[in-house]
Amino acid sequence: MLMGAALAQLRGGLDIQVLYWTGITTILLQILSNFSNDYGDSQHGADNEERIGPARAVQSGEISHEQMKKAIILMSLLSFSAGLYTLFLSGIRFDLTGFFYLLLGIAAIAAAIKYTAGKNPYGYKGKGDLFVFLFFGIIGVLGSSTLHDLEPPSLLEFLPAVSIGLLCAGVLNLNNMRDRIPDERAGKHTLAVRLGAEASRRYHNIIITLGLLALLVFSWAADLHGIQWSYLLIYPFFILHLIRVRRTEKDEALDPELKKLALSTFFMALIFLVSYLF
Repeated sequence: MLMGAALAQLRGGLDIQVLYWTGITTILLQILSNFSNDYGDSQHGADNEERIGPARAVQSGEISHEQMKKAIILMSLLSFSAGLYTLFLSGIRFDLTGFFYLLLGIAAIAAAIKYTAGKNPYGYKGKGDLFVFLFFGIIGVLGSSTLHDLEPPSLLEFLPAVSIGLLCAGVLNLNNMRDRIPDERAGKHTLAVRLGAEASRRYHNIIITLGLLALLVFSWAADLHGIQWSYLLIYPFFILHLIRVRRTEKDEALDPELKKLALSTFFMALIFLVSYLF
């Protein structure tokens, strides 16, 4: 959402109201995803006594399956409503373009739910990384960017979308690397499970590096100058992260790196946007 707003500002079309409501919609979708993941992993047995991360609400017994199901329905309705209002603010008419965006919103809600919940969740088949790349990267960045000024994305603007998508896929991969052994025992065949410990670390190094390079190539091709390169201040944190992941031998020791990678990605996008406002 922040990267999409930055691209809109680069075109001179940033809309503060759209920025605010794409942010609200993004947060609601993330909450929906977390609720569904909590429900789905408990439903399929991936949340058990072997789980390394923080205790889940359903797993711990604080919330029943039925209560969480109601929460998922509520968050789905709120996400849909916020997204619909964002479309209204953007000025998109409900013609073919508006219908396309409506379908994208419904697909985002379905993707948030179907990662681990329901029958045949795609997260259990090693497809989570792909869906994160698409919905957090390509669709999330370019879709939100277009809502500001209704300008279709250029080919060059795909690079920042690829950057965010790969970095967010890295967050998911870290999570799956941490939970690799219990996930495998529970039949959750994430990409980290399929690749194994060593290959999943190499994969992590590749997608983070490519994500950082994609934004550098965009900056060079878009002829950015001065303060617009200030996002590079965050790059040392990514490099330190890759070093720590490479040197970490135990899967459970990867847990602190989840927050660091997520925050580094967030602040990189935030600085990228702020640098265009001056």
